[in-house]
Formats: sequence, structure tokens, C-alpha cells
Amino acid sequence: MTTVLEQRYRTALRLLPSYYRAEREEEMVEAYLHGIDEQDRDEMRPAWGEVASIAALAVRTRMGAAGAPARYATLGAVVRLFALLSLLLQAASALTALAFSLAWFTGAPAPDRELFLGGFTGHGAARVLHEAAWWLLPLAWTVAYLALLRDRRRTAFVFAVLAALPGLVSAMAGDGWGTVSLATTVFSWLTVLALCCGFHCDAPPARLPLASPGLALMGTCVLMGASMMVVWPDIADPGWAAGSAFIAAAAVWLVARRRSPKHVADPALPLALATLGLAVLVERTLTLAIMVEAHSPGSLIAASSVQTGIIALLATALTATGARSLTARFRTG
Repeated sequence: MTTVLEQRYRTALRLLPSYYRAEREEEMVEAYLHGIDEQDRDEMRPAWGEVASIAALAVRTRMGAAGAPARYATLGAVVRLFALLSLLLQAASALTALAFSLAWFTGAPAPDRELFLGGFTGHGAARVLHEAAWWLLPLAWTVAYLALLRDRRRTAFVFAVLAALPGLVSAMAGDGWGTVSLATTVFSWLTVLALCCGFHCDAPPARLPLASPGLALMGTCVLMGASMMVVWPDIADPGWAAGSAFIAAAAVWLVARRRSPKHVADPALPLALATLGLAVLVERTLTLAIMVEAHSPGSLIAASSVQTGIIALLATALTATGARSLTARFRTG
């Protein structure tokens, strides 16, 4: 006879994918019920710790754990690549923004520099710590990126959380551009979530495709900085640089696939790039809407519109390519 406690355990186990339940459900239920008097089983509930462990196991088994079906293995690979590429983009954005800020400070008139430094002085230790954290914590994206590529997963996660905190505080305080700030914050914490879920204990080490980690970071910083200096040197639009970096990465992959289709047939990379492009596209679309509403210069609106359209086209092409590769893999497998 099935007891209430057993039914509750089986309900919790439905969080697990079907392939895992088919192999382990009976064993797990028996282990959970072991040592519990049958007369007490109608009055008890699974402990919160047990439910949390089941939920963690559900994430791990759906992210390509050992013995997982191909679709779960692919999902895990997509999430891990998205996390890695997003860390690279966030790290390059933070480094580029700091470089531009230092360059501005060096060449700024004395009154502007004094006004900037005023945020760090004369307001108490708490204000100084707040301003220092606001400027320095985004650099933790770089530490997280490098730590992940050295397979220091816990370190990468901790520093990614630290890097994402300023955006969360800004969004909660209503600073910045409103919806754009919120979209940027969501993007940051989506990166943290992908890092946490994708790089579980059974996941393979992080590996950056098509380029070495240091060269990829340096090249992305140079590309982002050049795109800002050449196109909009006098306008603060950090999202433009991120959009340019995505366009370059997507174009490189599409060219590489066309020249050597057998070596880039894995659907995980185009799908991860498409997901990254969707996040960038949301930010650029919201920024463009604000520019139109604020009656920004026509040249700025036109350029941003073209960039947004290119991002949308590339994200669509990547999605279609990844979907075709995924279908072909499952058909042959």
C-alpha cells in the first residue's frame, strides 16, 4: 500500500528527467523511506534538504551528466558555452569601460577631474567604499572568466556574483536608463545562473572554441574599444561595443562553418552564440527605443538601427544553423 510520504517523495522526484527516474526512482524512494516506521509515513513530509538535493540533481541530470541522452548533453553544452562566452563579453566590456574612463580622466579639464574625485572624498568611509566597489567590482568578470578556464569553478562563480552586484543595486535604486539597466542586470544574472547550472560536478572543463583564452579577451577588448573610438568617440553607449563584438564573433563562426563545415558541425556553439545574441539584441532594442524617444541625432539612431538589424539577422541565422545541426545529429544518432 502506498503511503502519503511515498507519494510525496515520488512527486518531488518528478523534478528529475524521465530517463533518470526510470533507472533510479525505486531505489531512491526505498532509500528515503528506509528506517521510517510505516505508521508514521502518513504524517510526514520530505525534508527541505532532501527536496533541495533532488532539485540540484535535476539540474545536473538535465545539463549533461554522465549517461544522459544526447538532447540533455547538448543542452548542457549550450548552457556552458553561453556562460563562457557571456563571461568573455562581460569581462571585455568591463575592461574597455575602465580603459575609457581612465583615458577620459587623464585628458579631462581640472574642474571635471575634481568633480569626479569628489565622489570618493568628503562623504565618509562608507561612500568611498561604495564608489570604489562600483568601479572595481565589474573587473571581477575578468577574474571569473580566467578562473573558469582554469577549472576553478567555485572561484569563478563567486567572482561572477560579485561582478553582477553593482548592476543589481543600480536597477533596484532606479539609476541608469531604466529598462536598459534592468535588461543589463538580467543579462548579468542570467550569466551567473548559466555558470552555476552548467558547470556542475559532472561537467567537462571549460574550453573556448576557435581561439586561445587570452587572445580572445585581448582581441575582444581591442575590437570593442576600436568600435567606440571610430564610430561614437563622444557618445556614451557601452552597448554599441557589445553589439559589435557579437557581430564579429557570429561572422567569424559563420565564415569558419562555410569553409570547414565538418569541423564546426557541433550545434552547441551556434545555439550558444544565438542565445548571447538574443540577450544583446534586447539591450540594443531598448537602447534604440530610448534614443528615438529622446530625439537623439539622426545619425546615431540610423547607426544603432542598422546594428540592431544585423544582430537580429545573425542571431536568426545562428539559430537556424544550430537547429539544423541538432536535427542532423539526432537523426544520425
